[in-house]
Amino acid sequence: MSSKSDQIADALIHDVLDAHYRVGERLPSERDLAIRFDANRGAVREAMAKVAQLGMVDVLPGGARVRERELASLDVIGYLLRQQELPDPSLVDQILVVINNLVSVAAIQALENADDESIEAIRRLLEPLIQEDSSNDSHNEARFALMKNIMLASNNLPLQLIARTLFEQFAPNVSAIGCYAVPDRARYALYARQLDIALTNRDLQAMRATFDAFTELNRETMARAFLLAERGQEAIAR
Repeated sequence: MSSKSDQIADALIHDVLDAHYRVGERLPSERDLAIRFDANRGAVREAMAKVAQLGMVDVLPGGARVRERELASLDVIGYLLRQQELPDPSLVDQILVVINNLVSVAAIQALENADDESIEAIRRLLEPLIQEDSSNDSHNEARFALMKNIMLASNNLPLQLIARTLFEQFAPNVSAIGCYAVPDRARYALYARQLDIALTNRDLQAMRATFDAFTELNRETMARAFLLAERGQEAIAR
């Protein structure tokens, strides 16, 4: 169960993201927030500190002022994805592009730096993608496992930290459409086999080309999932 300060912080974060308060605008005073949320000022101060930690406000003498969204931390991504019942499709697509680009860079570094044992471990993770009879959930889990292990094999700590933060914000918050993500198994199997060959030969050019195709397929899969999810919501509404 969330604390009072967590509840206040969540409400303020959503207010800022929904543009109830514009950039540069001052948030209500501690006293006004305490009245609004029926809380003591200590809980309000804790909540304001959490919002400030996300980089969404500057806490200054006289109150907290809203900052530009692009100055916020990556942890805001999760809140943005939860703003609506279904996440914003354009935001999801942007995150997928970033994640896949990070993994593509990590794969190149893994080919250059990882030992044979690490490369072999990644190749084994391709097997569920090469097989075309896995369930949707198993297939989706296999793709995430592949990307995470490629990040680990890169031995690039900054890349790993950025990617992990995005993964943690992304995966739990797209679960509402996850059940609609039906992978094109034949194309995934083709790209998985190409990745396997690129890994075996440590072929950087083939790795880049295959990951570009893999990225586009991931985006197509998610776009189709959104269409199916929206149709499902419309059917329920009727």
